[in-house]
Amino acid sequence: MNDTLTPDTRPATDSATLGAGNRVAALLRAARRPLRQHAPVLAMYGVLKLIGFAVFLHLLDATGEFRKRDPRFGGGAHAWDVLASWDGWWYQQIAAHGYDPALVRIPEASGLITLEGNSAAFFPLYPAAMRLVSSCTGLGLYGAGLLVSILASFVAALGIYAVTARFGGRRAGLAAAGLWAVWPGSGTEWSGYSESLYVALAVWACHAVMSDRWLTAGVLTFTAGLARPTALALIAALTIAALRTLHHRHEDVVRPMTAILIAPLGLMGYLLWVGDRMGDLTGYFQLQKGAWAHTFDYGEQTLDVFTSLAVGRTDYLFPSPFEDVIGVLVVLAGVLLIPLLIRLRPPAVLTVYTVLTFVLVLGSQQIFGNVSRYLLPAFPLFIPLAVRLRTVGLPLLCTLLAIVAAASGSYAGYALFELGVP
Repeated sequence: MNDTLTPDTRPATDSATLGAGNRVAALLRAARRPLRQHAPVLAMYGVLKLIGFAVFLHLLDATGEFRKRDPRFGGGAHAWDVLASWDGWWYQQIAAHGYDPALVRIPEASGLITLEGNSAAFFPLYPAAMRLVSSCTGLGLYGAGLLVSILASFVAALGIYAVTARFGGRRAGLAAAGLWAVWPGSGTEWSGYSESLYVALAVWACHAVMSDRWLTAGVLTFTAGLARPTALALIAALTIAALRTLHHRHEDVVRPMTAILIAPLGLMGYLLWVGDRMGDLTGYFQLQKGAWAHTFDYGEQTLDVFTSLAVGRTDYLFPSPFEDVIGVLVVLAGVLLIPLLIRLRPPAVLTVYTVLTFVLVLGSQQIFGNVSRYLLPAFPLFIPLAVRLRTVGLPLLCTLLAIVAAASGSYAGYALFELGVP
């Protein structure tokens, strides 16, 4: 009969179907293990962030101060508009209109601020990601920026978990991901800022170095250099780690050397492009100094803030007392945690990255209250704390972190965006 399968056809069809089914089952089995491993990390981080985020928005709505401010400077029609103000406004302008680098003097200006603000002070990776996501999803630039930051924050949490788990196991990794959610400055993780994207790249670059995946590390570091200028610390950390590897092992030279060559190209390329467009290769640094009073002063302003706050004075540059006290506590915590990190004998990439991040941040003249945000990328500081917390039972650990997450709505969110200038 015409509608009857021949004996030769049936086994072939059954074999093909069986083969496809086996492949699907194999893929599901392969995905099940990382899903079981990573789901608790993502769940903990997400819940903690939601707690802090809800408290932050409640505080904004309760005080209502944002309604009296310019949308560029911590204001807006709704509480959530604050998340894309300040630097977030600049990133949206870049995503919408691109760059026009220039050094424009303010007529008859003298003192610290002598140049008009220009978008070239902000690195291009985050606004480029905003524009791409907006084009692909139909979201506006505001929604696209938040989506990029939120997704990147989860990627960063997984990376922090993966790095820390090497020192203290899964429990320590889970604690470190929780600390990333509640650390001072973490209010920018779910906002129109570039911190989450940069940290996601930095932590996985460090993980790649620790895993001898040099080409991956080089590409990630190159990309991080397009996100924030403090990627200089990551570039130096990768370079030192690669040189140490070449000193101890001579059989694999090409991959570490290639990583060393690739790593700085993103940062250097952007700075040179801006300088070329401005007609001065130091144009980026002139803009930062003349328009935002940001410059490397070898720690002079940091020392001034510490000595002033110690005697109850606030006559230093850009004072925001409540936010500045938080910054002081973060710096002191870092000074205490760095020796504990070194005591764990971590790979050189983590030590160098952390120390240089501290040097770059504390050695700069800037709005000191932002130190908590600028030091947020120093994620290896979480490692010694997380290793200590691994002995705490999981229910107690979650409870403690949840309480701190509620408080973070104030010290890591409201203080940053409304009591200071992030």
